[in-house]
Amino acid sequence: MFRALLLSQDDDGNRSHAIAELDDAELADRPVTVHVDYSTLNYKDGLAIVSGAPVVRNWPMVPGVDLAGTVARSDDPAWSPGDGVIVNGWDLGESHWGGMATKAAVDGGWLTPLPDAYSTHQAMAVGTAGYTAMLCVLALEEHGIGPDSGPVVVTGAAGGVGSVAVAVLAELGYEVVASSGRIDTEGQYLRHLGAAELIHRDELCGPARPLGKARFAGGVDTVGSHTLANVVAQTQPHGCVAACGLAQGMDLPGSVAPFILRAVTLAGINCVYEPADRRAQAWNRLARGLDTAKLEAMTSTIGLSDVPAAAADILAGAIRGRVVIDVNR
Repeated sequence: MFRALLLSQDDDGNRSHAIAELDDAELADRPVTVHVDYSTLNYKDGLAIVSGAPVVRNWPMVPGVDLAGTVARSDDPAWSPGDGVIVNGWDLGESHWGGMATKAAVDGGWLTPLPDAYSTHQAMAVGTAGYTAMLCVLALEEHGIGPDSGPVVVTGAAGGVGSVAVAVLAELGYEVVASSGRIDTEGQYLRHLGAAELIHRDELCGPARPLGKARFAGGVDTVGSHTLANVVAQTQPHGCVAACGLAQGMDLPGSVAPFILRAVTLAGINCVYEPADRRAQAWNRLARGLDTAKLEAMTSTIGLSDVPAAAADILAGAIRGRVVIDVNR
């Protein structure tokens, strides 16, 4: 038997969630079984748990796009019982039962080795949000945007991806401009993570001009829509913006002007299906470049029964930093 948060939908489309005791036979027939220590709460999980958004594609569903734990059984020669592992993405919590359970059945190719520097709790404090933030940083670096290039803006800076992006960029020596709707309440927190400048999201969330004042060498955008259009329009020539979120919307109501007049690059970040070598690169960079004291400061831990309320909070923009889920609590 194992314990899980189970999402259900009846024939009329009514959705419900409950903590359930499930039989091991209900796990999918996959080559690796993981004893899960921790999962984490991401925006997509919030959509799956409390929103009518079409995130879940198979019912019933165990949510959780992340998990960290120990291999319990493996028919894949690449993995052995006792190996510490992480899973991010691969449609967990959407098409396949995810991390908000004490056991998970996964394919071997979905697994990433747990870095030696991290406990399973720390790995989930990083989670998909932190891993995505590092993919954004890698995209900026690969485009030639370095600490000497100029300020880099991070939108949604007090959220999970934003918090890690601010901390990592600051640790690398970048001048970080943190954009948030909560600078009155979270300004001290963002300064502690390393933000050099704070701007209210209202400066970026309205309709964008085709070209704005060139303020930023680059950006990490977690918001999309008008905010992303404004960041692109205010990026310096040959700058780069890494886009990874859609909290404001999926649309991009901007102009081609920044791309053809300033040669700005918009780099899309898809954390779900990255190959193993790219995942390992991002996780190893995080293990070396993210201050664990800052990681601890941005992290809170809850139990499975606390998840639905926290899921509502993350959709309301009321979550600071990272939320780790102790699935055994």
